[in-house]
Order: sequence, then structure tokens, then C-alpha cells
Amino acid sequence: MLIGRPSDIRPSEITSKDNYVNRRQFIKAGAAAGGIALAPSAFAAVVPRNEFAKLPDISSSKFSTDEAPTSFDDVTTYNNYWEFGTAKQDPAIHTTEFEPLPWRITVDGHAEKTGSFEFDDFIKPFDLEERIYRMRCVEAWSMVIPWVGISLADVVKRYQPTSKAKYVAFETLQDPRRMPGQKRQVLEWPYREGLTIEEATNPLAILAVGLYGEALPNPNGAPIRLVVPWKYGFKGIKGIVRISFVEKRPASSWNIAQPWEYGFYANVNPDVSHPRWSQARERRIGSDRFAAKQPTLMFNGYGEQVAHLYKDLDLRKNY
Repeated sequence: MLIGRPSDIRPSEITSKDNYVNRRQFIKAGAAAGGIALAPSAFAAVVPRNEFAKLPDISSSKFSTDEAPTSFDDVTTYNNYWEFGTAKQDPAIHTTEFEPLPWRITVDGHAEKTGSFEFDDFIKPFDLEERIYRMRCVEAWSMVIPWVGISLADVVKRYQPTSKAKYVAFETLQDPRRMPGQKRQVLEWPYREGLTIEEATNPLAILAVGLYGEALPNPNGAPIRLVVPWKYGFKGIKGIVRISFVEKRPASSWNIAQPWEYGFYANVNPDVSHPRWSQARERRIGSDRFAAKQPTLMFNGYGEQVAHLYKDLDLRKNY
């Protein structure tokens, strides 16, 4: 989930990209004294290994919004990634020692092609696209993020799911040594999510491997995460190690933890309130904290592309 910064942080305190990089370098320089080491980049093949490296051969997507992106600093330092802590700043602080290499992705279930693949081998067959997407959290905050990723529909097509595959399930790495937040039972680990096969093959869904034209930073789910822009942020599972084609609806972590608040579908719907707050309006992260909220758009503004997926579904009951 993507949520806003505390109200005591002013827009003037938003740091630039250069300042953010310099701060990360300061953390790295202080490793000997403080026991903190900056992780080497997770990437290989079409995704460079060094942090902040530019990604090559990126094409633009026709699905991108023309809205101004949220600042690099906000996108990379204010996240939910409970594997590294429950505070929004925790991922930026506690992923500096995270080393995603080696990284393997297992594809299994009802598909003609399955197996376990090194990250670079998994990525190689696909084209990189930049998709500037609106992203909406549950708590009435939103961002605009220039993701770089590969089409999930193309991934699904490559592995050839059989007619038994009704859903696609995703699973995060489970390794409490590397992901210290998993030592706390705040969720049932590993983190799990799922989509219907129709959702997974919609052209909007991607597996992101970068943002702002650069390799995906650790706090944002390196080396690979799910991005589904018409759904609330908790559907965007990070650090994916398993993709499974399954017949029955897969368990999803927040639906397991609090089923009365978080449903399987998680479509952005301003007409359905969360039990503890309204979803009707939102404020963009980085805006003036006194600025008026704007109306939340149905399906986060992507109704033209996805509304047909739910034409026979009661979205008040199937939240």
C-alpha cells in the first residue's frame, strides 16, 4: 500500500533526487561505524547491477498518464513493505543490507511450461516499458509513479496456462534473516497475493523491475514486484519468488489478516468506504498538506480498460 507522509512534513522538506542519492551514499560511508552496508544491486542482463543505473532500451507505454510524477524521494523513501518494518520509513532504512542476489523465480501450477529461473533468464524474453501510473492507497493517499516493467500478460502467455488455471498467485521471498520484519508475526508469512487470469492478462498489469528509468530500489520491492494500477496498493506484492497458475482463488495476505476490511479484488471504488475511513477523496503525496483533496476515480481512473472485467460482479460485496 502507498500512503502519505505524516502531516508535519512540509512540501519544502521534500528532497531532490541528488540529495536522496547523496543521503544513501552517506549511509554507505557510515557502514563501518554504524554496522550498515548498502546492498549491491540485484540486477543482471537487461537490468544493470549497480544501484541507480539507467535501464536500457525502454519504450514508452500508451497507457501512461500525463500527470506529473511524484518526487523520486517520496516514491523511494515512503513505502509499505512489512518484511522490513511496519513504519513507512522502515523500508528505506532497513533494506540497505538487503542483497537480492542470488534470486530465483519459480513458475508452477497449471501451465505447459514451468520451472525455476534465475532473475535475468526470467526477464530476458520481454521488452521493458515505462508506464507512468496513478497508484492509490487505501488510506486516501496516492502517487504517480513512472514504473519500468514487463507486461504481465506477456509473462502469462509465455508459460501457457491450461484451461484449469483460473487465477495467478504470487508469493514473496520468506527469509527472516534477510527480511527482519518477518521475525514479527504482524502478517502470516510469506506475503501472498493473487489475480484472476483475466486480470493478469489485462494490458495494464505489469511486473516492475525499475522506476524513474533506473533499476528498482530495494525499498520498492527489488528485484521484481507486481503493479496493478486500478487496485489498491496492497495488491502490489514485492520481492516475488513464485508465480503459480491455480484453479481455486488463492489466499491473499491482507484478506487473511483482516477479511472484514480487505477483500480479494481490492478495486479502487470511491463508493465503498473502508470500515475506518472514506475512500471518496484522496490527496497526492507531495502536495501542500493544506491542499484540498481530489475526488477518487472509479478503478483509479482506469475504468475504460478494466470495467468489463467486473460487469457481472457486485463491487460492494466483492471489495
